[in-house]
Amino acid sequence: MFFYRKPKPWQGREADVTPRALYINRRQIMAAGGAVAVTGLVGCGGSETEASTSAESTASSTAAARQPAPPSGGLQYAGTGYSVPDPLTPIDAVTGYNNFYEFGVDKSDPARHAHEMSVDPWSIEVDGHAGRTGRFALEDVVDFSALEERIYRLRCVEAWSMVIPWIGVPLAGVLQQFEPTADARYVAFETYLDRREMRGTRFPVLDWPYVEGLRMDEAMNELAFLAVGLYGDVLPNQNGAPVRLVVPWKYGYKSIKSITRISFVSQQPETAWNKAAPNEYGFYSNVNPNRAHPRWSQQTERVIGGNLFNRRETEMFNGYSEQVAHLYAGMDLIENH
Repeated sequence: MFFYRKPKPWQGREADVTPRALYINRRQIMAAGGAVAVTGLVGCGGSETEASTSAESTASSTAAARQPAPPSGGLQYAGTGYSVPDPLTPIDAVTGYNNFYEFGVDKSDPARHAHEMSVDPWSIEVDGHAGRTGRFALEDVVDFSALEERIYRLRCVEAWSMVIPWIGVPLAGVLQQFEPTADARYVAFETYLDRREMRGTRFPVLDWPYVEGLRMDEAMNELAFLAVGLYGDVLPNQNGAPVRLVVPWKYGYKSIKSITRISFVSQQPETAWNKAAPNEYGFYSNVNPNRAHPRWSQQTERVIGGNLFNRRETEMFNGYSEQVAHLYAGMDLIENH
């Protein structure tokens, strides 16, 4: 279920926003159609488990069916040119088929349990090599008067993909306001941790809290995005409420959810999946069809929202080579995975 929050000043009134049914129709969500396709791999960067497709489909469909509509006030945002030619993933799949191990390792666990996480009020600790540090309210980190929509591909390391209309702000502008110094060569992000509210953290699946990071030039790239919503509404808890990273040219586990700390650091940070299995999950984690995961190929991906056989060829950098390839000029992208 969704975690309901009282509207903020930057949230529009119901009368001020496009009705949700019209929005979804305009984006041709129903045209994407089909049952939620599923995978036997648990965790976008997680361990492999065997589960029947039919059973997991039923679990995902059941979880999606439990979802009430998100808060009707929606978000006010501007459109952008950031889009892809592919159909959007049905919203029930986006909100009902998730990897968020803090709430369990099954794809349907986040939709069932993430409502237990408190997300309002929310603050973010900023530390490290920066001129402005301290604890800041979310509204002082993200400019909710300047939200924009970006439609990005999401490619999971498990070889499935979605297309999602995110609402948020460019990461570069957020980081610049904290005045990072020349010593800030990397930026690390940390996920909220409360073992009472996040039942999955009671088990040693990972070394909690979840940590991810980017090289500073990656973080300042035009595509890096901080999302506070999707499909025109605030983020559901299972999708990383109230604020998450979106890095569309990297595997999904780099796009850390429910951010509670931003650290400007001089050394490459130790990140959650890289610590857990460095031979499988590198620090860079760029989408690369030429580098197979040790347990499966990355040359194709299953498109969630279609049938089991709806696959597409995986593109280098998830199709964003023009914007990001220069960041890795001269690097061995097999060795530096």
